[in-house]
Amino acid sequence: MTPLFEELDYRATPMGPISLRRRRLLSLGEDVFEVMLGDEHLMSSLFTETERALARLALARLDGDALDVAVGGLGLGYTAQAALADARVSSLIVVEIMEAVIDWHRQGLVPLGAELSGDARCRFVEADFFAALAEEPPALDPAAPARCFDAVLLDVDHAPDRVLSPAHAALYSPEGLARARRVLKPGGVFALWSDDPPDAAFLNDLAAAFSWRDAEEVAFDNPLTQARSSCTIYLAGA
Repeated sequence: MTPLFEELDYRATPMGPISLRRRRLLSLGEDVFEVMLGDEHLMSSLFTETERALARLALARLDGDALDVAVGGLGLGYTAQAALADARVSSLIVVEIMEAVIDWHRQGLVPLGAELSGDARCRFVEADFFAALAEEPPALDPAAPARCFDAVLLDVDHAPDRVLSPAHAALYSPEGLARARRVLKPGGVFALWSDDPPDAAFLNDLAAAFSWRDAEEVAFDNPLTQARSSCTIYLAGA
């Protein structure tokens, strides 16, 4: 008999202990996978609409085919899956600092693991997304340091002013965002997930670094609160 709760993995990391949990929600009749950093909830398979919207909204701003996409943060893989669902995407790298998270996918411990690991267009890169952008020149792909992308999608921190590590904060400044622009092809799109409502100050920072910027609120049904919740997707163009 399948237990109602399992801790599938637990590992120490420089950012604190990270764990993968599976729980059975009897009220919904389904299994829910959760990623925890210490006692902090990072993500849940119960809420995936906004992670998918991050890819969908960014790619909708792009023309052409044979798109090269980079994702910062693998998590449970829903942003990567949504990007690969666009037939125009010819290559995708996912930059993930946690070895454990990549292992969960390669070992099939998470629902999308086999799908992402088996897609020839998708490659996992174990690296620090923020440190890679701080290099000179900024480089997200260790195999091709000068490589640029049609879209860069970031889903790591809770919001630009609510970061998981102090080392991340520099990216959300006008100078850091300008470095992110340097890894975009002409006409490329930088997109960022946030758990907070649109922030006017951050939109101004995006405007200082990019040729255009926008913020779209994405609403979704929350079965835990039985109400509507929302997140923000920031979009900016080179």
